Amino acid sequence: MLLEGKNAVIYGGGGAIGGAVARAFAREGARVFLAGRTRASLEKVAADIRGAGGTAETAEVDATDERAVDVHADAVASQAGGIDICMNVSSHGDVQGTPLVEMALEDYLRPVDTAVRTTFLTSRAAGRHMVRQGSA
Repeated sequence: MLLEGKNAVIYGGGGAIGGAVARAFAREGARVFLAGRTRASLEKVAADIRGAGGTAETAEVDATDERAVDVHADAVASQAGGIDICMNVSSHGDVQGTPLVEMALEDYLRPVDTAVRTTFLTSRAAGRHMVRQGSA
């Protein structure tokens, strides 16, 4: 299996894309750590993975919260012995169906800020551990 013995953290792991990636990683042998804001959706993906013989852990984590992301990555690395893969597919909170001429600036900027913030925070938190173990 391609990812046998690897630890994969997926922020937004309870969503459609994150869940699909998590299931694929688990099928390839990774131990999957699902993180997101909604426990129920994370648990559903984890149950699917476990039901197929894989290993999955879940944690409620707001990927826009610097401290929460750092604490989570530290806990995963401590528990699993390291982090080999980190993927962020968190929802960005974009507004759908509102014409641009009627949209508030805050609604326009929210997904940009969220995407940049969550990508930076999750990559940095996992990257610190990956560099230490020589896998970055």
